[in-house]
Amino acid sequence: MVALLKRPTLHSLKMPDFSRHPSRMVYLMVALAICLAGLLGAATPILVDLMGGSVAKLLALPAAMLFGLLLIYDRKLTLLLIVVLRAGADNALDLTRFSLGGYMIGIGGVINGIVILLAILLIFERPKAIPQRAYMAWAPFLLITAIGVVHSPFTGESVRLFLQQLSYFSLFIGGYYCVRNQPDFRFCLKLMVWSSLIPVLYSFVDIALHFSGGFRLKSTFAHANIMAFYLTVIITIAFYLFKTLPPKAGLGARCGLVAYLLLMLVLLLLTKTRSAWLATALGFALYALLFDRRFLVYMLVMGVTALFIPGIGDRILDLGQGNEVATYATLNSFAWRVYLWETGLGWMSSVDYIWGKGLQTFYENSVIFFPLAGKIKWGAHSVYVQLLFELGAIGLVAFLWQSISMIKQLAPLVKIDKLAAFSLILIIVNFLICAVSDNMFYYLSYNWYLWFAIGAGCALARSVVVERNAKPVVQSRY
Repeated sequence: MVALLKRPTLHSLKMPDFSRHPSRMVYLMVALAICLAGLLGAATPILVDLMGGSVAKLLALPAAMLFGLLLIYDRKLTLLLIVVLRAGADNALDLTRFSLGGYMIGIGGVINGIVILLAILLIFERPKAIPQRAYMAWAPFLLITAIGVVHSPFTGESVRLFLQQLSYFSLFIGGYYCVRNQPDFRFCLKLMVWSSLIPVLYSFVDIALHFSGGFRLKSTFAHANIMAFYLTVIITIAFYLFKTLPPKAGLGARCGLVAYLLLMLVLLLLTKTRSAWLATALGFALYALLFDRRFLVYMLVMGVTALFIPGIGDRILDLGQGNEVATYATLNSFAWRVYLWETGLGWMSSVDYIWGKGLQTFYENSVIFFPLAGKIKWGAHSVYVQLLFELGAIGLVAFLWQSISMIKQLAPLVKIDKLAAFSLILIIVNFLICAVSDNMFYYLSYNWYLWFAIGAGCALARSVVVERNAKPVVQSRY
């Protein structure tokens, strides 16, 4: 027996690695996954009852767990997958929502939480990757928004809006993290354009099923306005990529990108969102004045052609009537907004103009101060009015400071890529224009792509500054 134990073959046998190193991260994650699987199995009857037997809702928790594991595996890959898929996921995510304690939650909220957690992990991983001025652009507005949550009597809804703002900042951080040079920048912008593929393709389904006189295209989004504002960002990015195609790019790639741009412009018209039309037209007009005057002719041709699309001319002419408030009168959309703003701001006290009434108070109180509200709660339909009402002049100034700071941080891009600087600053300007007459803060998908692009652009601009500062200073002999 002793001789048998001394055989070399038995000496070569080793204990499994997990027995010798049970604390390794991979084994801990496997153990955690097994425990969660057991817990999920035990809780299945409760979940089925809570979800009302809906398959989509039942899949929400496993899908969230999958995202969590992917986050542990590769943070950058998780972020890029979210960028590619989020634009086409609104309808699917709505199916996973259920009521818990009176609040609607679903996998969309879980993804928002993952995005915020992802930004925190990226900051701790590379704390010096993002300069202090980038944080300082956001810090005042986020701080005042947090104070607005404390000040608000509507805790649940105000916390939800604050977390949305935090997720926008997280996408900005993500864009910053993903870009170190110009190839990285172009790669991120290409991913954004690819993200539009599902909404664009589904638009044909939406048109086939719902096209009528009052039709407004919303595709995969919850509202036509979200589709429109999202397209303003993607059209700007796609146009930049087209104008900066490398010389080796074939004719097929150029023609394909032009055709895709024209298709997105048609889809933008079908959303019937006038502020998005104005922002896009302004962008092309500025491009024509600064870079290529021929685009003024192209704009004229496209504008005349657009009037032949059913409903487009009526949407424009609607602003010419219904501008007076009277009994039984029907207001056009802009006059209705003006009346909403007047009654809301007139309901504020003098102190409210400084500090505001708290986050989400405009929406919740609109049934009180707005005579045309009926029993419906209305958003402010203006970022500026909403900020003045909820966060006061201090919040409005912090918001404007954020936008101005972003434009300043993008300015160094002019030295290496004038069109990139123009395109990204234009995206911010478009946001500020559309913010005059719409609830821009609530359009999550649009804001995610906007701030991801701005973050990527700021990272590229910073690389210009770092490279300039790294050059040795040649001292004069005189």
